Amino acid sequence: MAKRAYGRRLKQAVHLLFFKHHMLPGVRGWELRRTLGPEWLDILEVLDNRLRPLDLEVKRVFEEPGEDRPEEARYYITLRGGVEQRMAKTMGWRIDDIAGLAVAVAYISARGGKAPRSDVERVLGEKLPGWRVRSNLERYIEEGYINEEDGVLTLGWRGKAEIDVDRLLEHIMRSGASAEELRKQG
Repeated sequence: MAKRAYGRRLKQAVHLLFFKHHMLPGVRGWELRRTLGPEWLDILEVLDNRLRPLDLEVKRVFEEPGEDRPEEARYYITLRGGVEQRMAKTMGWRIDDIAGLAVAVAYISARGGKAPRSDVERVLGEKLPGWRVRSNLERYIEEGYINEEDGVLTLGWRGKAEIDVDRLLEHIMRSGASAEELRKQG
């Protein structure tokens, strides 16, 4: 592909991925393929490499577990690393809001990707006041981290795109082991 055409397609990919076109952010793979052509995955790889110095990445998220066709995935631009606590505060998140989201996501994930809202509220209620539990859950739903359908919570588009659930669960398991060791020693 000529350098000029490749640059133009890279620019098109940026426009598609950075700006919201539908109800949900991000772009489906088939839309990218249609716009960028048959080398669309290569273009996304180049874009991902160019975003690396900015601590951003092109993220592929499948709607259903077990899917593996790139055309069926949704693609987003997300942070490559985590957000420092100071930065999270400037984004409007309190530390207990973030902790509540982590607990909700971990609980839903540990239950096979689905959990009754009442169960999640009960777990969050062990550490937060009731009014905060309800307002936080509504915020998580409103911002796309969690979906609710008929009283059942699942991970939302943003939870799938921005949260590395495996890493979160690994950290929780390690911190649980550390807490147990401290109790035994203390």
